[in-house]
Amino acid sequence: MPSSVTNAEITLNMDNYLISIVGPTGIGKTNLSLKLASNYNSEIISSDSRQFYKEIPIGTAAPTLVELKSAKHHFIHHVSIKDNYNVGAFQKDANIQIEKSLSSNPVVIMVGGSGLYVDAVINGIDEFPKVDPEIRKLLKIQLATIGIEKLQIELKKLDPKIYNSIDLKNPQRVIRALEICIGTNKPYSSFLKRKKYKTNFKTISIGLKAERQLIYDRINDRVDKMIENGLLDEARSVFKYRDLNSLNTVGYKELFNYFDGKWTLEYAVSEIKKNSRRYAKRQITWFNKDKKTKWFEHDTSFKDITSYLDEELKKPID
Repeated sequence: MPSSVTNAEITLNMDNYLISIVGPTGIGKTNLSLKLASNYNSEIISSDSRQFYKEIPIGTAAPTLVELKSAKHHFIHHVSIKDNYNVGAFQKDANIQIEKSLSSNPVVIMVGGSGLYVDAVINGIDEFPKVDPEIRKLLKIQLATIGIEKLQIELKKLDPKIYNSIDLKNPQRVIRALEICIGTNKPYSSFLKRKKYKTNFKTISIGLKAERQLIYDRINDRVDKMIENGLLDEARSVFKYRDLNSLNTVGYKELFNYFDGKWTLEYAVSEIKKNSRRYAKRQITWFNKDKKTKWFEHDTSFKDITSYLDEELKKPID
């Protein structure tokens, strides 16, 4: 159904808009992004950090070839698992691409469940001073020898504020915070959001939600379909690169344990489902922190969603 706001009307407003679609994995973000891209004749920016990698389309639930052809996408399968691609690089690349896309159409769609990457585009990223790389090497050795719990205790002493706000079960986050604390002799949190971030677009953030059990059921079904579609073969094809950070993710590390003979296939699949559900829970927690996001039930009619967006598109940028 066509929107009540035409592309010509938006152009006359002379304001640029980024419509950001967020929500937990498996909720229907891709489908909505395709409909909105068609409705507003827009290009799509993917902010799903797992879908960047061209070697692993099945386990990352990347859009199908048909879906990719139905709208112009950016940042899908554009780098290799062997490339050192991070949130800083993505933020720079995404803003360049958004500016290019906005030059031909004042509306761009961004979709993805990687909260840190979404936040980087909308709010910018914090700049940290360079520290001695030996600190990170030492922390990694400590992680392997004494475990993450000791590092968590150390972080709590050095920066209780960041200790209470990051995912303490994620060793990369803990080590990153610690290396800044140790290398600068200042709390990691003292470097957060020190600069005001400006963009040439207004962000309209919408989210899809559903009852927890429905989300979990959809995740379980999605994992089963991934297995049917060849996830085992895909994981086996990248097994020799298992130590890469890009593969330290749900769907692959569990199957690597199966290939190693540590787990049965049945148990590995059950762990993929469990860890995917945990990931969805963390996504919900992250995105709920943004009070500017307008939430819709996953089965809200497209007309109701575009009615809301049309009204927002009419508002001038402050």
